[in-house]
Amino acid sequence: MKPLKAELLIVFVTVCWGASYLFMKMGLDSLGEFNLIALRFGIAFLLAAAIFGRRLLTVNMQTVRYAMLLGFLLFLVFTPIMFGLHTTTTSNAGFLVSLTVVFVPLLSTVVFRKKIEPSLILSVVLAITGIALLTVQPPFAMTTGDLLCMAAAFMYAIHIMVVGIAAQKVDTLNLGILQLGFAGLYGLVFSLLFETPSLPGSPGGWAAILMLSVVCSALGYILQTVAQKYISPTRTGLLFALEPVFAAVIGYWFAGEQLSPKGYIGAALVLLSIVLSTVKKQPERPGAAKRTRKIKGTARIEPARVTANDAECRPDGMPG
Repeated sequence: MKPLKAELLIVFVTVCWGASYLFMKMGLDSLGEFNLIALRFGIAFLLAAAIFGRRLLTVNMQTVRYAMLLGFLLFLVFTPIMFGLHTTTTSNAGFLVSLTVVFVPLLSTVVFRKKIEPSLILSVVLAITGIALLTVQPPFAMTTGDLLCMAAAFMYAIHIMVVGIAAQKVDTLNLGILQLGFAGLYGLVFSLLFETPSLPGSPGGWAAILMLSVVCSALGYILQTVAQKYISPTRTGLLFALEPVFAAVIGYWFAGEQLSPKGYIGAALVLLSIVLSTVKKQPERPGAAKRTRKIKGTARIEPARVTANDAECRPDGMPG
């Protein structure tokens, strides 16, 4: 898959997740937090498994282990979001969860000791400024829900990093499907322990669950896992900064929400940050690569050879 196609898939996923806040609010009207997580990811897993059942027959234990970890990370992402939505506004939640765009490059620097390019730093600053203008309404007061959403952003940054590692080692489609099943399983266990599991009791509740399961989860997380094999975690995090922009558009069309003038400025800054992050520094044209090999005490100069592994490397340095 070409990196551009992978990025377009990530943008589509971001559109789906931009709609998820509306559906989560609808679902929480009649379901408990863990119950909603169990239904959302459980139905998504069953649907994906029914479609790709033959592919799942090839799964190995390494894929299962990564899926267990990623499913648990997804559970840790959505649990604080579910509880946080009770004590914070949707605008604050959208901004704080989007802090993932900051946490991903910071984690990349700490974990992989990667140097952050100045253009990437500027992109991150523009993205966060734009998200703040787009979603935060004064006064901004830190609540328990705000802290929970910040924790969710940090956990999702870890999820993106782990997906970036796992996607290079195992079948990404199987990984994407199985992580949904494990996330739903963790939600079911906690729902049995702390709630009384139930099914939605209204058409609106069922509509919310089905949209969250089919569109936001089954499509969203499988496509994310597949696409991340071809783009870096930092780039993925920046593309996810578009989520509040799409959330604002969906809110306008389906809930009649209007953007303020500063909201439009914020949306433009987020889009600018994405464009800026795609600008690559043009490398200098080096002379013919040389290397030295000693033969019987003399030095012989010959052109460097390009190996198959070199040819398959992607621009971000990861193997293709």
